[in-house]
Amino acid sequence: MRLGVLDVGSNTVHLLVVDAHRGGPPVAQSSHRSVLRLMRYLEPSGSISPEGVRAVVDAVAAAVAAGATAGIDELLPFATSALREAGNGTEVLDLVESTTGVRLQVLTGDDEARSTFLAVRRWFGWSAGEILLLDIGGGSLELAAGGSEDPDVALSLPLGAGRSTVSFLHDDPPTADQLAALRTHVRAQLAEARAHFAGRPDPAHVVGSSKTIRSLARLAGSLADGVGPQDRRLLRRSGLDDWVPRLARLPADSRPALPGITADRTFQIVAGGIVLSETMRAFGVDELEVSPWALREGLILQYLERLS
Repeated sequence: MRLGVLDVGSNTVHLLVVDAHRGGPPVAQSSHRSVLRLMRYLEPSGSISPEGVRAVVDAVAAAVAAGATAGIDELLPFATSALREAGNGTEVLDLVESTTGVRLQVLTGDDEARSTFLAVRRWFGWSAGEILLLDIGGGSLELAAGGSEDPDVALSLPLGAGRSTVSFLHDDPPTADQLAALRTHVRAQLAEARAHFAGRPDPAHVVGSSKTIRSLARLAGSLADGVGPQDRRLLRRSGLDDWVPRLARLPADSRPALPGITADRTFQIVAGGIVLSETMRAFGVDELEVSPWALREGLILQYLERLS
């Protein structure tokens, strides 16, 4: 079966086309991406501006056309925190549907955390034991922990890389005061969240997923021999803390010259690095492993389960 997973996120509208069947891994066939950086279209009221609404509709329409060309059998369309929390989110969803024929499913923060955790569990396998998951999107940070496919604890915090950039890092490059203010804010949010994980067993694996974390791991991480066809990419907090100040001194248009920093993430990579560093520090994590599977793969796996 050829599936198209349409992810309307805070930073991009991304269509991933995969061939999938129950009992086997989804195999990517093609991808179509439109860069939105939707947080820049947020008005003081919390609504998405008319320009931003048009950008969302146009990007979904382009993805639908790409899916038709790819010959998908089923489209799994969803939206995350940017539309979930927008003041006019319902109106945007209605307009997308009336214009493109696609009704986006709006995921809750809990949905995001649990679906991503499922993908990570399947990637690492049952023998991985207790897993602590960190996932940084454009609008939110997802945290989850557990020893099975469904995490025992799953939280979503408004600490996404795009949201944090728009809220705190107003200059390019950001000032020292702006960076310090963001760190203080992240620490306060994490102090409350950390209590939900108290008393849990130490994780056998701390896993990071999402494009932001993969980008930071390409820049500041390393490779370790692993089981299977791919080496494991690791990211140590010491390497992250070494690179984030250097990234912060560079203007955004210079950062894509560095390994792993793509043009669609360059404006928010500093905030993402700060959020990740402070999250690792709050949970006492010195090193994490990077998962290539995340939310989209989790939704595919859940869909295949429902078919059975």
